[in-house]
Amino acid sequence: MRQSTYLAPTLRDVPNDADVVSHQLMLRAGLIRQSTSGVYSFLPLGMKVLKKVEEIIREEMNNAGGQEMLMPSIQPAELWQESGRWDDYGPELMRVKDRHEREFALGPTHEEVITSIVKDAVNSYKRLPMNLYQIQTKFRDERRPRFGVLRGREFLMKDAYSFDTDFAGLDESYQTMYDAYTRIFTRCGLDFRAVVADSGAMGGKDTHEFMVLTSVGEDTIAYSDSSEYAANIEIAEVNKVYPACEEAPKELTKAATPGQKTIEEVAAYLNTAAEKCLKTILTTVDEKPVLILVRGDHEINDVKIKHHLDARSVEFATETETKSWLRAEPGYLGPVDVPKDIPVIADHAVKSLVNAVCGANETDVHFVNVNPSRDFRVDEYADVRMIQEGDPSPDGQGTIRFKEGIEVGHVFKLGTKYSEALGATYLNDQGKSQPIVMGSYGIGVSRTVAAIIEQHHDEDGIIWPSSVAPFDIHVIPVNTKQEEQKHLAEELYSELNRSGWDVLLDDRQERPGVKFKDADLFGMPLRITVGKRAAEGYVEVKVRRTGEVIELHRDELTQLKQYV
Repeated sequence: MRQSTYLAPTLRDVPNDADVVSHQLMLRAGLIRQSTSGVYSFLPLGMKVLKKVEEIIREEMNNAGGQEMLMPSIQPAELWQESGRWDDYGPELMRVKDRHEREFALGPTHEEVITSIVKDAVNSYKRLPMNLYQIQTKFRDERRPRFGVLRGREFLMKDAYSFDTDFAGLDESYQTMYDAYTRIFTRCGLDFRAVVADSGAMGGKDTHEFMVLTSVGEDTIAYSDSSEYAANIEIAEVNKVYPACEEAPKELTKAATPGQKTIEEVAAYLNTAAEKCLKTILTTVDEKPVLILVRGDHEINDVKIKHHLDARSVEFATETETKSWLRAEPGYLGPVDVPKDIPVIADHAVKSLVNAVCGANETDVHFVNVNPSRDFRVDEYADVRMIQEGDPSPDGQGTIRFKEGIEVGHVFKLGTKYSEALGATYLNDQGKSQPIVMGSYGIGVSRTVAAIIEQHHDEDGIIWPSSVAPFDIHVIPVNTKQEEQKHLAEELYSELNRSGWDVLLDDRQERPGVKFKDADLFGMPLRITVGKRAAEGYVEVKVRRTGEVIELHRDELTQLKQYV
């Protein structure tokens, strides 16, 4: 490809609205341009990278037994209403109406559509297992699109769906996809971890996120510094056993704490430590009050509460709700004398507290020397707090550390959630109707491109892994007005293309500095500079990743593969 006619508009300055490196470099290198908030056009250079990533995905999906298909972006509301997600999915679901006032959704995912297709096409165990996938544009009305294509409202995604006769088959399909994803992201040159995660609106119980480790990211990974344990902090388990306190219980008393509401304020005012305080949070679980207790230096985890109670929703009670149910205002809540019809769930760490401090359900008053069991009831102890750095790893090996990450893939065991809702069944070998057991497997294709850049760049631009680079080689004649340079560059361009290399020739009438600056931004694995020794047949080969420069004769360019 000749650069003089190639649409790759570069920018010298960092755009003001680009907060992360991948967004900055995708704009500066001319990979993308924004159409509106959270919606981007992929220009030719960006499109070539997308296609390289797609090619890797297709190869590994096909090798794993996947069958590619294509489903519509626009989906009838009836399917989503049947599955129950029309109301549950939330405002991220883009909803539209046609001229007949029929409601549709712009697909953020395709569980309903694929289940409907398989329901009509597969009715016998002899047709299962099956794995179907597509690569297609998805839509989610993000409240706050940001970070370029990492959090957009329109994006490219690979979604796959497995169909099995039983859960043992689902386990096999899940492992097959897990292994395929590991190969895909490894081939893309990514440093990643598969972490235990929350399934969210997708449903299902078992799920892993494939997280690319970066210095910035929208998710935080909790991982062991001594083992392979890794989980999203929203779902990471916490050890249940805490050291017993040898302190003797003291008499329960009240203390005036005027204007002291937060744990930090109360602890300082009463000259005690945060871990000696009891944090009391009133929540509404499926619109009913539930009191949650955690140690003062810990944070409540609403995702864990939702899973523990198998609830549809968990919200923090409003001030009005709090005053109605407990006759107290936030900041002074405590578990002493809580009405019996309000369940009390405490984190395991609360059990070991002795002579703690908690709210007295009176404004400007706290209890001192409060003790579980003696002074308040706990209906159930459970893991309901956020994991923290420095906690013991749940697998018993090492200590928990945090790392930022970008989610590029997610695998779910859906079970029969959608097949039962939509009536997708098969006849087993005894002629009995059974619900099909499903799995769902997604990869953010455009997200993966951005994640690659987050891990592969320097201060000058992108450094593409050779597997996904838009071009293999960037040929740059320093001075196209000099006939020897121009002639050699043209010959090399033709010869390298015939040898199977994908080559970009910078044939523009530009200053050398401009050409080299653009070359660094583009980040092709190899740059061949045709300069002052062109008449002798010598060129400079620069390896983008290492910065190494090698002078080679044109006849020695057969050695290029060793530098990629």
